[in-house]
Amino acid sequence: MSRWVLAVVGVVGAVSLAACGGGSGGGSTASTKASSPPTTAGPTPATPSTGAAGRDLPPVANGTDLKNEPLPAAGHQPPPTSLEVADLVVGHGAQPAASSTVEVQYVGAAYATGKVFDSSWQRGQPASFSVNGVIPGFSQAILGMKVGGRREVVIPPALGYGATGSPPAVGPNETLVFVIDLLAVQ
Repeated sequence: MSRWVLAVVGVVGAVSLAACGGGSGGGSTASTKASSPPTTAGPTPATPSTGAAGRDLPPVANGTDLKNEPLPAAGHQPPPTSLEVADLVVGHGAQPAASSTVEVQYVGAAYATGKVFDSSWQRGQPASFSVNGVIPGFSQAILGMKVGGRREVVIPPALGYGATGSPPAVGPNETLVFVIDLLAVQ
């Protein structure tokens, strides 16, 4: 995975890139955090919605086709300032706890442009990581999901990479969109 992935899996940067984690290039397990904002409390489950004040989340091509990579489009400006989630496919399996290890397929894109900065689909293998080992917004989005589900999440900078970003993939104060497929929980 990319170091980018560890950041989402530390986001899931150095898990391969530098964002979802650590730059090991191709591994599927993230074990460290990239520079994600500190948290003072454990993750809490995200509540599926269409967003604050009825905001529509960015459209997702292949949104309900679990056999194909989902592709989020750019979002509407201004970006949301709180975590926004929507279940595209509701799963029927186990739900993870904050201490669980999960296996996911995901795509991460810039909210403003829809440009993909990280994708387990493009690496050809799912990512495995501890739910509490990724950026807060990604962690919160996974809680409440069930295996077999696909969830879209918009993560504001405060729950993502903050003022520092995760260069070069994520700029400072960038709002992110992830589409996450929960494949397994351990």
